[in-house]
Amino acid sequence: MFKKYAAKAGLALGTAALVAGGLGGTANAAEGVGYIGYGNTTRGDGVWCVQHQVNSFAAKVGRGQIAEDGQWGPNTKNQIVWFQDWMGLGKDGIVGPETGNKLLRYGDQYYGGLNGYCTGKIPSDWRLGASYVPTRLD
Repeated sequence: MFKKYAAKAGLALGTAALVAGGLGGTANAAEGVGYIGYGNTTRGDGVWCVQHQVNSFAAKVGRGQIAEDGQWGPNTKNQIVWFQDWMGLGKDGIVGPETGNKLLRYGDQYYGGLNGYCTGKIPSDWRLGASYVPTRLD
């Protein structure tokens, strides 16, 4: 009997925390997400998000796209180096917070932007809700 009430209380507290968190302030990008690229994460959802976001930007500016296969390889690295050059960032071919900020900002806003699927998969220290200003590229 006690377990039943404890479970209900836990569920109620958990729901309240989710509601409070969802209503409390600006959305944050994924602080603490590991870097993506050679020597770091090289496969999975984060890599797919990087590929998708850089492809979205490339399409906006008329550049060819790469496979969105969730596997880091030379084509993905080269596309990131191109993106970093376009954005005036250091061209190391690794997605850290600076590159992640730009990918989330200028890529597909459905997957990036304020609350997209990729917002929690790409390294970033960008406070999206506080600094997001749409541009002609959005």
